[in-house]
Amino acid sequence: MNAARGPASAGRDRRPLVVCGGVVGMSAAVFLVAAASGKAPAVEEPVRMRISGPTAPIVLGEAPPGFLALRDGAEAPRPALPARPLGADEVARLEARLDAQIAELTKQIAADPASFGAVSQRGDALFFRARFKEAVADYDRLVELDPKVDASHWRRGIAYYYNGQYKEAAAQFERYHTFDDVDRENGIWRYFSQFRADGRDKAQAGLLKYQKDDREPFPAIYALFEQRTTAAEILDAIRAAKIDETERDKRRFYASLYLGLHAELEDRPREALAHLHEAVSSPWGQKSSGGPKYMWHVGRIQYDLVRARLEQADKQPK
Repeated sequence: MNAARGPASAGRDRRPLVVCGGVVGMSAAVFLVAAASGKAPAVEEPVRMRISGPTAPIVLGEAPPGFLALRDGAEAPRPALPARPLGADEVARLEARLDAQIAELTKQIAADPASFGAVSQRGDALFFRARFKEAVADYDRLVELDPKVDASHWRRGIAYYYNGQYKEAAAQFERYHTFDDVDRENGIWRYFSQFRADGRDKAQAGLLKYQKDDREPFPAIYALFEQRTTAAEILDAIRAAKIDETERDKRRFYASLYLGLHAELEDRPREALAHLHEAVSSPWGQKSSGGPKYMWHVGRIQYDLVRARLEQADKQPK
């Protein structure tokens, strides 16, 4: 994260030249230095130096804090990560609440191992705490208790995905398609799972086909994976739609969530982080319940995973 400096040349006039302005062309600066010193300048590769303030003084020959001199193959500093969407106190309260739920539900299950409701709720709480293997075990247990829920058990598919069981996840979402052949959100998760298991080409070739209408914004999001639209077009359509603000907030939440998940899948972590930040910050997502609230937790978990990856990368030497 250090500012890059161009190498000092032997015999170069080191008298500083102060210039006001946010951007300076290095070649122009060389001529200014030469004019002050009476020496003819050597031709240099153009280099741009940036500083945040439009009228801040620039001292050529030095690299004050905030400068970026891209020269001689030097890398730009990595941009700082934004503030987290949830404060530390808020996260601590959420985690404490989930831990208390897990403890209480574990007692209930010990007393009644066949309690479908307790096992289901504990599976959710374990998933929300990113304890994916344990969540999968509880979701598997639900199918043992009631085999009829197998096809509709989308939560197990998502837990499989985050536990790295991509083929099992894809198979779960395929079964869900026999239960509901309208829900493109399910098709998106099958695409994600196949992408992880077999790569982009096979995932795109295997996209589920939908004939019936679906709730917005999922037809548009699904079209992204069919390469028929872009993230910008999806967000522009939500802004321009003639809908009430509650519906707009809902569509923006889902679009931000799935654009973030897609960007992460395509190995664009900083883009993913920006979209996921929007999703986790969404008041609509935070106040929702049921399936939408589950997906808000998915966004929160994915945000933490992407941020941890970026923080680890920032610690590595360039």
